Amino acid sequence: MSSPSLDELITSLKCLPGVGQKSAQRMALHLLEREQAGAKRISTAILNAIDTVKHCQRCRNFSDDTVCEICRDEGRDQATLCVVETPADVLAVESSAAYRGRYFVLLGRLSPLDGYGPGQLGLDELEQQFGEGDIREVILATSATVEGDITAQYIADCAARHGIKSSRLARGIPLGGELEFVDSGTLSKALSGRQEID
Repeated sequence: MSSPSLDELITSLKCLPGVGQKSAQRMALHLLEREQAGAKRISTAILNAIDTVKHCQRCRNFSDDTVCEICRDEGRDQATLCVVETPADVLAVESSAAYRGRYFVLLGRLSPLDGYGPGQLGLDELEQQFGEGDIREVILATSATVEGDITAQYIADCAARHGIKSSRLARGIPLGGELEFVDSGTLSKALSGRQEID
């Protein structure tokens, strides 16, 4: 390109997940040609978020305040804690409207090779919350990976030491899914986690 500023914008956009050279170029050109007001709004929002957003001291989710809205909401079930890996997982669970308890965000999963141990995941903070005596059930909503399973087991063991019941999100065939298109790992989990029909 003939513009170093445009080149820098394209390169900067490539830091977003799933955005390669062509997508970044398309976005940059669209913002400059048709959405300059939108581009300014995006840049202002990004700078504001970087300066304002921090982690909640209670659950480690993103928040503008020291303690997030979910943790401050006394109408939520204080005895149930859903442990997730990322703030995106909180958004996903909240969008289901099926859960009204509290959260704890690990900001990763146990993976010693990648430098993620109990300290990086805030597991000391989590165990401290277990010791407070308010929590009766921990829902382990970690990913369906080897690391996610190890993380879930580690937390379940910790919860058990405090007399807290642990459960794991069900895994299996998606709603509307046909068996012939389901991978063998998912089908295996669905079979082992089958439920009795009332």
